[in-house]
Amino acid sequence: MQGSTLVITLLALATLAYYAGRSRAFAVAQGKLRNLHSLPIYYGLYTAIWCAAPGLLIAAVWLMLEPTLITKMVLGGLPDNIRQLDKSRLTLVLNDIRNLVHGHAPSADADPALLKAAEHYKSLTATSHAILTIVVLSIAAALGWLALTRIKPHQRARNTVETLLVAFLKICSSIAIVTTIGIVLSVLFESIRFFEAVPVTDFLFGLKWSPQTAIRADQVGSSGAFGMVPVMAGTLLITFIAMLVAVPVGLLSAIYLSEYASPKFRAAAKPLLEILAGVPTVVYGFFAALTVAPFIRDAGQALGLDVASESALAAGLVMGIMIIPFVSSLSDDVINAVPQAMRDGAYALGATQSETIRKVIFPSALPGIIAGVLLAVSRAIGETMIVVMAAGLAANLTANPLEAVTTVTVQIVTLLTGDQEFDSPKTLAAFALGLVLFIITLILNVIALHVVRKYREQYE
Repeated sequence: MQGSTLVITLLALATLAYYAGRSRAFAVAQGKLRNLHSLPIYYGLYTAIWCAAPGLLIAAVWLMLEPTLITKMVLGGLPDNIRQLDKSRLTLVLNDIRNLVHGHAPSADADPALLKAAEHYKSLTATSHAILTIVVLSIAAALGWLALTRIKPHQRARNTVETLLVAFLKICSSIAIVTTIGIVLSVLFESIRFFEAVPVTDFLFGLKWSPQTAIRADQVGSSGAFGMVPVMAGTLLITFIAMLVAVPVGLLSAIYLSEYASPKFRAAAKPLLEILAGVPTVVYGFFAALTVAPFIRDAGQALGLDVASESALAAGLVMGIMIIPFVSSLSDDVINAVPQAMRDGAYALGATQSETIRKVIFPSALPGIIAGVLLAVSRAIGETMIVVMAAGLAANLTANPLEAVTTVTVQIVTLLTGDQEFDSPKTLAAFALGLVLFIITLILNVIALHVVRKYREQYE
């Protein structure tokens, strides 16, 4: 039985266990629910949890360990000349075996030893799934029956169910923390390996970015230049252009929608504005490459300016359009959070609507607006697709928005594209760039959250 089928079967058994436990609770209560410690629904949930949870846990652990164990057993059955291959070539052999197992490779031209190994792999997988099905369903039936027989009027089913649910919620909430720690550690360890080959000062303050290196020692190739200043300069340039577009347009849109627009117009305009946030970034990239960039180039040529076919200006303008809903939505929420009493007080003193907005509402909402802008900056720094399609890959150290530049995220994608060896500075440089980008966005998010928290404390 496949994993998905097994899970569906377990859930079906849990459903039956729920109704059986609920019916058992009514039976032991003898028609008087006040004799029960908990409501019948809790006895049903108690039975269902004992029926499904242990089986799901066993199945999850089993399916995680199964590929590793089967791979070791298949490797043990291969001929000696294959098992003695180096690690990289042995990995390719295993990939060929898996392709044969899943039918992704023709078996007519395959090595007989690999065909035999593929059949062995299929046999072990089928046996493993059969044993897993028997074990899990047997445990589920046994524990479900045991939980059913333990239902008594005085049993504290509600306490047990709520304790288990709280534990489950704690596990779910800790997944994000564990995932974040894992991401940071994985990037940090690979970055340390990179800094063992390239000095930190050369990386942070170097003015040239050319990560091309020789793959093998017997090859003639560049030793590489890993100065991140041009890459970071391109990132900041495009982000600055995007903010010049997004902040004024988004902020003024929010002020109009929250203070001037009629409720009917606001109800129609706000969703239409936020549709921009749902457009895939690759669509923005197409728009930048096929429409905005040629328009800027033609306009520059008409004015006698030398404009690159891929420029920071094109990428920044389109990225700014993409971030407008982000700034507008956050600013609109912050402006609407300003108490109406402050508006009424300003009007009572004789202030006009524009004076009230400029001297009362906007200063009061400014901390929240700043926090939203900082979050928008983090979003712009992490954008990749628009820059790939509109700004190019050239790491130029320039402040001219009409020239081609690149960003940190684009270089990360470029360095990790294709078959790479994760022991060369060229590939490890992507992790160092990722670490710097993570630190920058983390700082911006922490500042934004601090400002938002301070703003909320002001009115709550």
